[in-house]
Amino acid sequence: MTTTHPLPCLGMIVPPAKGDVPPEPTELYGDRARFVARGLALAELTARGYDGVIDRVATLATELKADGAQAISLMGTSLSFYRGAGFTRELREGITAATGLPATTMTDSVIEAMRRFDARTLAVATAYGEEVNDRLVAYLQAEGFRVASLKALHLTDLDAVQSTSTERLVDLGDAALDAAGTPVDALFISCGGLRTLPVNREIEARHDLPVISSAVAGAWGAMRCAGLDASAATGGRLCAPASV
Repeated sequence: MTTTHPLPCLGMIVPPAKGDVPPEPTELYGDRARFVARGLALAELTARGYDGVIDRVATLATELKADGAQAISLMGTSLSFYRGAGFTRELREGITAATGLPATTMTDSVIEAMRRFDARTLAVATAYGEEVNDRLVAYLQAEGFRVASLKALHLTDLDAVQSTSTERLVDLGDAALDAAGTPVDALFISCGGLRTLPVNREIEARHDLPVISSAVAGAWGAMRCAGLDASAATGGRLCAPASV
C-alpha cells in the first residue's frame, strides 16, 4: 500500500555522511513541511574536502527526488561558496537539470537574507580555518558586501562544529561585532553545522541588529524555494512575518 504524506516534502543535501535532516528546518517548519536528507560524507571543512564530495551532489539530488522531494537545497555554505559565485549557480542549475525540481543552496539563501535586510557592511563569524575564510571574504566582496571584521573558530572537523556550544557562539558573534570598529548592518554566522537558533535571538536582542546564520537562513531559503511560508516565531528577525 502506498503511504501518502499530507505535508510538502523538501529535500536536503547535507555534508555529514549520516545524512540526517538538520534540526533547524524541523524546529522551525515541522508543522508545515516534511524534510528528507542525503549525506555527502564530507571529511573536513577544507577545499580538499569539498573537492572530494562535490561531484556527488546531482546523484544525491536524484535520490531525494525519488524520496518525494518537491524542491532541493544544498545545505552547506562553504560547499556552495568555495569556488565562487559562478560555481554556486552551476550547483543550483545542476540540481535542477538532474531532477527537474526547483533548487537552491545555503549560500543563495544567505545572500538573499542579507539583501532582504539591505545589509551591505557585515561583521562575520565563522567555523572555518584561514583558507576557507579567505574564500568567503572574496565571495562576499564579489557580491558587493563589505566585511568589516571576521572572527573564526578555525575548525575543520564536522563533529567539532556541531558540538560548539551556544555560549561559545554568542561570544564569537560578540567578538566579531566588537572588532568591526564601525557600525555594521548585520552579523553573519557562517557554517550550516553551527546550531544558531538560540544564538541569533540572543545577539539580536543584545545588539539590536539582524543576525543571519547559515543554519537558519538555509532552512528559510529552502522553504522559499518550495514556495512555502517561511515565517516562524522562533527564527529571529529573518523569519518574522514581515520578512516573508
